Amino acid sequence: MKTAEHFLSPNRQSQMASVETAARPVVGYGEDYPAGMNAETHSHPRAHLIYAVSGVMHIETQIASYTILPSTALLMPANTEHAIYMDGPVAMRALFLRSSAARRFFGDCKVISVTPLLRELILAACSEPLNWDIQGRGHHVTALALDEIEKSNILPLDLPLPTDARLRRVIDALRKQPQNTSSLVEWVQISNVSDRTLARLFRKETGLSFRQWRQQARLTAAMGALSAGESPAKAAIIADFESQPAFGLAFRKFFGFTLGQVQGLPGLNRP
Repeated sequence: MKTAEHFLSPNRQSQMASVETAARPVVGYGEDYPAGMNAETHSHPRAHLIYAVSGVMHIETQIASYTILPSTALLMPANTEHAIYMDGPVAMRALFLRSSAARRFFGDCKVISVTPLLRELILAACSEPLNWDIQGRGHHVTALALDEIEKSNILPLDLPLPTDARLRRVIDALRKQPQNTSSLVEWVQISNVSDRTLARLFRKETGLSFRQWRQQARLTAAMGALSAGESPAKAAIIADFESQPAFGLAFRKFFGFTLGQVQGLPGLNRP
């Protein structure tokens, strides 16, 4: 496993090695992190489900960025390089899956909804020893957890990221300033390519048009603001909506849940 030294102490690296080589098909791991803690790009030899009982995590792979709320979790295949940023204090819980268990779900990374039952199963699995009794509670908890994961809804919480350096300069600027209203033509100076080439790169690298990608980036930034305790009015401004009702409709259409549902989530970081 590659990792940043400032994020993993020698003791935690030893703990992770035990988790990543455990004999059981599914094992749980939990860690609480302070606000602002981050892990530079690293990977794990096993697939895993990343969940936060409280707090918000921003997880970035080479091809997408994900915002993970307490009602969602990220399924990540083995050996996927990723970085994590903790937006406020985070109580992270994870399930590490051997290939025999992981093959039921993977494909690519995907964000899933976490039902109250799945939440409790994740917590229960994390309370079990690494070598839980194969005929006891650990077996039943993890088996049911796998069933719940398989039945979970997949959510559109992945923001596609490009690998082309020219487009990445534009993407990075837009992510820092989601309210920026510059047209595609105006981004030519940063990308050093024509607007026609830039439009083609957006389609090729992200699968979205410039307008579609920017809208998704704005809605994602607005959701992050809501999870941090900002008002719907402030979130609407971030998403570049003059009308709060129109913002609410667009938010629900894209994410599948309402502004109120996000604000009502337990474990969010609020002032």
